[in-house]
Amino acid sequence: MPAKSLRDLIEFARRHSPFYAEVYRDLPDGVSDLTRLPIVDQKAFWAANTFPDNRLLTGPLTDAGVYASGGTTGAPKFSPWTRTEHADSVTAFGAGMVRAGLKPGHRVANLFSAGEMYGGFLYIEHALHNAPVENVRLPIACHASDDSVADLIAYFGVDVLAGPPMKLASVAEAVTARGQVADTVELLLFAGDLLFDDLRPQLAKAFPGAGIASLGYASVDAGLVGAPVPGDDVRVHEAFADRTLVELIDDTTGDPITVPGVRGRVVVTNLFRTLMPIIRYPVGDVAEWTDADCRAFRLAGRTDEGARVETVAMSTEAIRAVLVAADPDRAMSGMQMVQRRWNSKDGLLLRLACAEEPPPELTQRLIDAVYAAKPLYPQSVEEGLIHPLEVEWVRPSELVLHPRTGKVLQVVDERPHS
Repeated sequence: MPAKSLRDLIEFARRHSPFYAEVYRDLPDGVSDLTRLPIVDQKAFWAANTFPDNRLLTGPLTDAGVYASGGTTGAPKFSPWTRTEHADSVTAFGAGMVRAGLKPGHRVANLFSAGEMYGGFLYIEHALHNAPVENVRLPIACHASDDSVADLIAYFGVDVLAGPPMKLASVAEAVTARGQVADTVELLLFAGDLLFDDLRPQLAKAFPGAGIASLGYASVDAGLVGAPVPGDDVRVHEAFADRTLVELIDDTTGDPITVPGVRGRVVVTNLFRTLMPIIRYPVGDVAEWTDADCRAFRLAGRTDEGARVETVAMSTEAIRAVLVAADPDRAMSGMQMVQRRWNSKDGLLLRLACAEEPPPELTQRLIDAVYAAKPLYPQSVEEGLIHPLEVEWVRPSELVLHPRTGKVLQVVDERPHS
């Protein structure tokens, strides 16, 4: 589907989507300036995206594929794409892979997660199929054992490994545990999370001839966001030409940031996705412009709308609901997610406020409740990809506050950002 002009997209959305009609009810006709539009309220957005009685979509669900975002509880995030929207998206993403280093004839091992309507594996598989260069696709998926992946690398002479950072690292560990190197691997393509520098020595030991690059920046809910920018800094991306508009928004003022080096929330508008319009949608990440023209941006972590531990998405509202349900006596009076990283793995600490000493059995009950609601988390712990969930009880005054607004920070990211 050809991309619409911003003006046409806005008019289409407000005409055909009851949700956008309500959000834009006070806007005059013919608006074509993004800054005149409100930023989407995610809670309201997903509350409108229910089946049946959907108020978000612009038409019936008759010819579409549906992905589910990574493991929210409560109202799930189901994201439908028409056939043409999906084809356009994966074609653009495939072209981005070539910018990242994919070459004609490369043999690519796809190590992303598959099943349960997750988008990662299928999306990358389609993107490789639609890439503008020939390639050999090896659809292995993330659940394959690291040893079997190491075997396949040697058997096929794999050139490219594509997967989440920690899966790439665990495969590297399997290779080096054999006292070997996989010198056929020329390129490591990652997505789903930031790749931290502490993984590079481990990757370089197993794959001494491999460069490292981002596959691109996309999500199940927002769709395309940014294409990889070739260079040493794998966190730098730019909007997909004629397909996406990317803004960085100041968290306090709500205004777009127009100078480099100032961090703000990533907000995306998708110009060709019309069944489920994405207009000024907050992706959940923080970034900063790297150039005076505000074209290239560098990802710097997550916003307070949620945390991501490796590839496990942890919505603050969803996790809070799980904890409240498991705490009938209401010992907990506040919650803060703290993202940390040690021994080359991500971990998450739930900092919970309690005015008095909590019951001794409550901590484990809360952890068990989160694990039950987010089964991908304990699975990733068992696979050695992340650290077990931890709980820290503090007084309400010990929660970290925003230095300017005084509000409790929902997510504190203490991981290194270099």
